[in-house]
Amino acid sequence: MRTIFGLVLILGIGMAGFAVFMVKDYMSAQQAQLQIERERAAQVVEVVEVIAAANPMTFGDSLRPEDVTTVVHTKEFLPEGAFATMEDLFPEGENITRSMIRPVEPNEVILLSDVTAPGEIATIAQQLDPRMRAFTFRVDVSTGVSGFLRPGDFVDVYWTGSVSGRGGGDQTYLIGSSIPLIAVDQSTDRNLATTQVPSTVTVQVSPDDVARLAQVKSEGGLSLALVGRDSNVDPVPAGEQAIFLPEPPVEVAEAPVVEAPAPEPAAPERCYTTVRRGTQAVQTEIACSN
Repeated sequence: MRTIFGLVLILGIGMAGFAVFMVKDYMSAQQAQLQIERERAAQVVEVVEVIAAANPMTFGDSLRPEDVTTVVHTKEFLPEGAFATMEDLFPEGENITRSMIRPVEPNEVILLSDVTAPGEIATIAQQLDPRMRAFTFRVDVSTGVSGFLRPGDFVDVYWTGSVSGRGGGDQTYLIGSSIPLIAVDQSTDRNLATTQVPSTVTVQVSPDDVARLAQVKSEGGLSLALVGRDSNVDPVPAGEQAIFLPEPPVEVAEAPVVEAPAPEPAAPERCYTTVRRGTQAVQTEIACSN
């Protein structure tokens, strides 16, 4: 009987130890899983839904409700000016559309700077920097870089003409460097895929530079040179002078000839003789003998 009791006691102690081991192992596994879930939760990035383009769009396109969709974007890196809802994009109703100012691709987030105000139509004036003007002049296959110009390019402007005071007929002068090109013919699309010879180009310059370009255009011919993408493009700040006209040579005035003053006539020769009278010597003027 005692033997049976001892065996039961030993078996009970063993089972209790095994149960404690199993519970300890289970709790360790639960703690490890809880730690993994905590780390995973810390790595979760908060996202929001925003309005994006459903189709590729270019400058001047009307933005309608069917042209947009919603995409998920990280909240931390959401660009400023994004639209969260259709009501934000069309505050006056979906029948009052906007126009695109900048080209966008499908699923690209639409920003406030990409579109006009509700009901407005996009014009080239919305692409001009403050205090700047648009000036258009004619080009051809030789003066317009053979049709390889695109809106958004930078060009050097050359003028061919005759400057007063400089002989030799017409000469060519660089009158403007890194001038921004904002339109080719009637297109402001920077993503043009076709190459065609333009008839006109439009550049962005200051009001004073408009007058300078108009002057040289009437007195000669303008031609363009395309500035490479890898070149050090350093456009002039908005509103400052970017067009410099060739100056006529400065005429150097001849120095006036100054005549030397005539020599003064020599004083007439005078002769004297000394006569002693006692202790005094007296000089007396006499006639000079040759």
